[in-house]
Amino acid sequence: MPRLVGINHVALEVGDIDEALEWYGKIFDLELRGRMGNAMAFVDMGDQFIALSRGRSQPPDLQRHFGLVVDDKEAVREKLVEAGVPVPAPPGLEFRDPWGNQVQVVDYRDVQFTKTPEILRAMGLELEKGEKALAELRDKGLLG
Repeated sequence: MPRLVGINHVALEVGDIDEALEWYGKIFDLELRGRMGNAMAFVDMGDQFIALSRGRSQPPDLQRHFGLVVDDKEAVREKLVEAGVPVPAPPGLEFRDPWGNQVQVVDYRDVQFTKTPEILRAMGLELEKGEKALAELRDKGLLG
């Protein structure tokens, strides 16, 4: 039986690619991997990416969402507040983009998701896991 081993990318429908890059660029330090004209843009996340696709066809998401792992969740909260985006009080952090995509933001220290040292180095990041995430990884036999 094939096993799931990770996520290569997430694709989001947005109204306009340039507007979406500008909007998300106010919140995150974006590195563009590439574009397909005005139809798609690919935002790099090291060994993964987010695909932005022009043409939102459904209403705003209610329960459907995706989670982004960041190096500093509270810095994201600050950027969202500066941009006038409603956000919940800590500890959780969720927001809806202008096209109705629901995003949950989690800190790298707090989740089991792990980048290899080589990927972190290539991204220019020095990140460590918190004790709770390390315990969860140990409990699953994923750490020595």
